[in-house]
Amino acid sequence: MPVSYRDAGVSIAAGDRVTAAARKAARATARPEIVAGVGGFGAIFRIPRGYRRPLLVTSTDGVGTKLRIALMMKRHDTIGIDLVAMNVNDILTLGAEPLAFLDYYVTDKLAPRVAADVLKGIARGCRLAGCSLIGGETAEHPGCFLPGEYDLAGFTVGVVEEDHLVDGRRILPGDVVIGLPSSGLHSNGYSLVRHLCFDKAKLSLQSRPAELSVRLGEELLRPTRIYVPVVRTLPPKMIKGMAHITGGGMTGNLPRILPKGCAARVKLGTWPIPPIFHLLQRLGPVKHAEMFTTFNMGIGFVLVVGRRDADTVLSALKQQRERAYVIGEITRAPRRAEPQVVLA
Repeated sequence: MPVSYRDAGVSIAAGDRVTAAARKAARATARPEIVAGVGGFGAIFRIPRGYRRPLLVTSTDGVGTKLRIALMMKRHDTIGIDLVAMNVNDILTLGAEPLAFLDYYVTDKLAPRVAADVLKGIARGCRLAGCSLIGGETAEHPGCFLPGEYDLAGFTVGVVEEDHLVDGRRILPGDVVIGLPSSGLHSNGYSLVRHLCFDKAKLSLQSRPAELSVRLGEELLRPTRIYVPVVRTLPPKMIKGMAHITGGGMTGNLPRILPKGCAARVKLGTWPIPPIFHLLQRLGPVKHAEMFTTFNMGIGFVLVVGRRDADTVLSALKQQRERAYVIGEITRAPRRAEPQVVLA
């Protein structure tokens, strides 16, 4: 009896249905620079008009084990927002405008409805970031995943004018550190989160601990903030450095943009810490230092500006109804010392 690819666990028909859903999702994100997008062997787009000396900026990332929460909740329409956010926020730190996004979706057996929900989230994230979903890859890998499981990765391309590149080189002692609030956990630290909530405390996704105003599952699935719409409106010359606070927390990410001879003194208590972090610390208990090296603790994105420009930047953020907090300053460090964050 003849054997088909479907007999081996791969459905070309299901793949075609997902591709059709991807085309529909992509159309809603199309920028005018797109020449060819989803469906071909490669996507094509132009550099936007107005750039004189454009630099392309790229990034790739996933959503980590937050994906396990989406699978447990059987809700897949927000995890795509996280996927876009983790990528576009990274290139934003260099001052880049996100242009294009690609995704990689792999599973044991395609469930077109699940894949379509994931794509809806990706398209929504792209619209929030102002970039286009221009392609990706959908694959079935029978025998490599448990039934119903899938994994995601994202890739983004952006552009920045060379004169507006933000790389931290201009940062000096005395500069001001401004924090923009996170929406919660974002997409980092979920291995510890799951250990604390489910293994140690035996909570369920339907639990409603005293610290939270929503059920635990809803809080854990809250999408990562996309900072592009806010940050891209700020005067580029006034921004000396930017950091996306992801895995490693404030202490692990802010030093990545500091020149040698500089440290960041971050003053605790200058911003509100969301309740989810208080819950996790209680469930451990987790040491204070461990919290700040694992989670964003309520600050998802950091700006470093000159002291004379701080009020202008804060005013621009206020005009957008964006909460912002002066959370510290840049200090002088020993010449040979590596850049670091001091929590005071």
